[in-house]
Amino acid sequence: MQKMTLLTMLCCLLLGAFAKSNAQETVTIASTQEQELLKLSKDKWQWMSEKKVDVLTELFHEKAVFVHMGGTMSKTQELETIRSGGIHYKEAQIRKASARIIGTTAIVMNTIRLVAVVGGNEVVNPFEVTEVYVQEKGKWKLVALSFTRLMGNA
Repeated sequence: MQKMTLLTMLCCLLLGAFAKSNAQETVTIASTQEQELLKLSKDKWQWMSEKKVDVLTELFHEKAVFVHMGGTMSKTQELETIRSGGIHYKEAQIRKASARIIGTTAIVMNTIRLVAVVGGNEVVNPFEVTEVYVQEKGKWKLVALSFTRLMGNA
């Protein structure tokens, strides 16, 4: 009887491990438009790092909002903060990214480790960043960017 119980438990453990390994291999294939948005989002982080305000001006919608840990900014305020170095987005290490398109609206989710200089001090924070885009005249425009600080280490 003990051998049967032990054998049953071993089979359950092996099946559980097999199911877990298969679940980890599940890959969602993004559509062409979703891939385009993920690339645009990645490029945006680079442009923010390089303080390319001219390119960002084109990307950001006139009515865009930017939600930071310390408050909310308009397009003009965000661009001025980037230009002046009030926040220098040194590096956004993207850990996970996904895009979802709903009509002419898109939601991009990025789990990042952000290295930034704020008020002259370098800070590192883990964030879940929500980006909302709308399509206007065939181009994606960023209408909202919101940082949610994650618990734990960066």
